[in-house]
This record gives sequence, C-alpha cells and structure tokens, in this order.
Amino acid sequence: MLKVINVVGARPNFMKVAPIIEAMKRRKQEFTPLLVHTGQHYDADMSDAFFRDLDLPEPDIHLGVGSAPREAQLAAVEERFEPVIVREKPDWVIVVGDVNSTLACARAANKLGVRVAHVEAGLRSYDSSMPEEANRVETDRIADLLFTPSADAGENLLAEGIPSERIRFVGNIMIDSLKKHLERARQSQIKGKLGLSNNDYAVLTLHRPANVDDPKAFQRILDALEQISRRLPIVFPAHPRTRKNISRFDLSERLKSLSGLRLIEPLGYLDFLSLYSGARLVLTDSGGIQEETTVLGIPCLTLRENTERPITVTLGTNRIVGTNGAMIVTEAFVALDREPIPAIDIPLWDGHTAERILAAL
Repeated sequence: MLKVINVVGARPNFMKVAPIIEAMKRRKQEFTPLLVHTGQHYDADMSDAFFRDLDLPEPDIHLGVGSAPREAQLAAVEERFEPVIVREKPDWVIVVGDVNSTLACARAANKLGVRVAHVEAGLRSYDSSMPEEANRVETDRIADLLFTPSADAGENLLAEGIPSERIRFVGNIMIDSLKKHLERARQSQIKGKLGLSNNDYAVLTLHRPANVDDPKAFQRILDALEQISRRLPIVFPAHPRTRKNISRFDLSERLKSLSGLRLIEPLGYLDFLSLYSGARLVLTDSGGIQEETTVLGIPCLTLRENTERPITVTLGTNRIVGTNGAMIVTEAFVALDREPIPAIDIPLWDGHTAERILAAL
C-alpha cells in the first residue's frame, strides 16, 4: 500500500490531479491518496466550481497560503507543507505542472527524505524571464520520478544530465480530463447564455505578466483583436489579474468600444471546455490550452514568443505569434480561411496517462 500526497495549488493543477486521484481510488488495495490544496489560487468560488466539475474530492488538507510575491509564496508553502509531511509520512508526494506550489512542495518533500514524482516534467520554454521555467527546472532536478508528456520533454531532461532511469514517458495527463469530460461539457448551456447559436466565434485567454502587466504589449494585442473581432465575435473570460490591469491602464472604455469582444467572468471547467471546444479559433497565452486545442483540431494562436509545448506546433494546430499585431491578425485570418482540421493523434495523448503513472509508482 502506497500513501501518496497529491498537491494542487492553482486551477491548472486541478485538471492534472483529478485523473490521478480517480485512478488511485479504483485501486484501493494499492494506493491511499491524500489531496493537499496549498491555496495559491485563493478564489473559493472558482476553486469550488473546478472541484465540482472534475469530480475532485474536497481537499484533505488546505494550507491557505494565498497571494504573495513568488519568493514569499514559495517560502510560505514550504513552511506549511513540511508539518503535513511529518504528520502523514507519505511514500510519495506528487506535484504537477509548474506553479509555485509545485516547486515549494517538491523542496519540502526532498528536504524530509520523501520521494517526489513530477507530472508534466521536462517541458522547457528556455525563457528564463518566466517564473514557471525556473519552477520546472528546479522541480525536475529534485524529483525522483519524472513523468513526461511527450518525447521532446524526455530529450530535454537527458540533455540536462538527468539519468534515464528517473524518466518515464507516460503521456499527457490533461488529455485524461479532456476525454473524460468532453461529452458532459457539450451539455453546458454557456453558449446559449452568451447568445452563440453556432461555432462562428473565437475564444481568448490572457493572463501572463508579459502581456497584461505591460501596457504596450496589452495595447498591441487589443489592436489586433479589434481587427479580428470585425470578422467574428471573440469571447474573453477575463482572469482577475487581467481585469485589474484593464482598470489600472484605463482600458475599460477601449474594451467597451470593441463591439465584437465579449468580456465575461472566468468560467468553471465544464463551461469553459464547452466554449472553446466549439470555437473556430482560440487565442491564448496559456500552456494547457495549446495541447487541448491540438487534440480537438482547433486552430490556436499563442500570444507569446515561445512555448514549452513545441509538439503542439510541430504536430498540432498551434502557431506562435507573440504580441506582433500584424502577425496575430494575419495568422488569425489564415486559420479562419482554412478548411477544418481533424482531431490530431499524438502518442500517448489517449486518456490513459493516469494508469501509466500509477504503474510506474
């Protein structure tokens, strides 16, 4: 019997941990899972919606860390997680993704001699300005088992000198959640509520500091969106950070003037999946959406200068456009004029990654 602490800290983690806990509960004779929520994302309403949509159990332990600058948040999570490890004495701590909680909990477990498994290991943007990149690299150095989503991630780890016996190619855990919940998501009423009677719309997500903390970058993106929104409506579930900067940079009136841009509140997992899975185009600076749109065959424009998921470009539907307004518009119109893309089959993005993780553990 293996006692395993599964760590979540922010919404992108929830979709990655849910299939693992579900798989462990199917194997009760072999695994005792515990769920620890660090509280790095502290919006209770949004967290509750994601837990409900993903059939995640209530966290066994909530650390309640809340918002703070990166180093302070890392220290707070580590300090609060250490007593949990001492009390629970787990065989493994599983961390997922690349948020601050991922690194902090890996550090705490490593310090106390508990084995660490990192799900979504080996992803690299090679952009040292991204805090997520620092989190990924250090977590991978610490982890005893590194679960990679794609072949290129394993190659990155080997190039960094990580022994091959610590690396396991298991596939993409995000796709486990996508495949399980897609049909349920299609029953959502969100498109009707937004007055979207067909698939002739785009979806936008925007939250990274390089885009929304920089008024010039934000303005360039808005200029491009203005042109695209004349062609089809763009639905924009706005992240709290983004909304804050819209006010801070006095962009509210500018956004109101864009009749084709629909600014809405953030959505739960099923409503959001329903929305973007039916879109003709997705524009994003997120990571996981690049993968999900590839599997669904939906054209995706990534509003960044790089991606830690290059397989979505080489094999998938993703295009890296940065914040160059002309490039964003050109690539958007190319995507909209292209014939529909069939769903894409990438090795081990098959909905069975959680089972492979448990077999390795």
